[in-house]
Amino acid sequence: MPVSTASSSFDPGALPRHVADAVWRGCEVGGAVARTISTGFGALDDQLPGGGWPTHSLTELLMPQAALCEWRLLGPALPALMASGGRIYLIAPPKQPHAPGLAQLGVSADQLIWVRTTTPMDGLWVTEQIVKSDPAGAVLSWLPQARPEQIRRLQIHAQSCDAPVFLFRPVAALHDASPAPLRVCVALADGWHLEVRIPKRRGASFDDPLYLAAMPANLEGVIPPRLKTLPAPAAAPSHKESTDARALGRVVPSFPAVEPLTH
Repeated sequence: MPVSTASSSFDPGALPRHVADAVWRGCEVGGAVARTISTGFGALDDQLPGGGWPTHSLTELLMPQAALCEWRLLGPALPALMASGGRIYLIAPPKQPHAPGLAQLGVSADQLIWVRTTTPMDGLWVTEQIVKSDPAGAVLSWLPQARPEQIRRLQIHAQSCDAPVFLFRPVAALHDASPAPLRVCVALADGWHLEVRIPKRRGASFDDPLYLAAMPANLEGVIPPRLKTLPAPAAAPSHKESTDARALGRVVPSFPAVEPLTH
């Protein structure tokens, strides 16, 4: 387990390399344990271990309402993941993906795999199978009812997956423990910005909100100034995360349908 030290005289360089890599100072953001993908937002990259979305790990994105912020937050990072032939796997999204809108983000419908499920157990099972296959691209899964032991099982499999894995869950899930190493809360701040908080990350906590401009650059000049005004900061999340230690769960439902996207 990584060790935190508050001593200013402590020298991690005196430790063996594999031990020093697992040590961070309590006032610093932890380093990445695998490669990361830039989020496309410089301010957010600065606050994430390794400077971006992690691979070989789960990221939980917690939202007050599904289908509002997902593409605004992840859209800037997805084209780079697809540039070398990777695919974006969508598991149980609450709404059918809108191909023309995704095309404006540089996401081709030909590289999207949409898996429609009928039960939460189906979504969990499909997510596990795709993560275990170590696909190129990214895995996006909507798992609002997943239990901590089920997320722990996914985290174990994600450690062997070179694609970033995102789990979308309601913000109320923040009151429950989760084995996901990174948890990010995101909400609409106004029509064109996202308010992002990071209640759990590797290293020092970060409770202040980040306001990210989530608007296509070609619309910047036509938006009235009154619509660009940021609201007063919202209250910080009231729960800080600790690692859950309950037993693993197991799900074996029937395989759901894979739906093509229509342009």
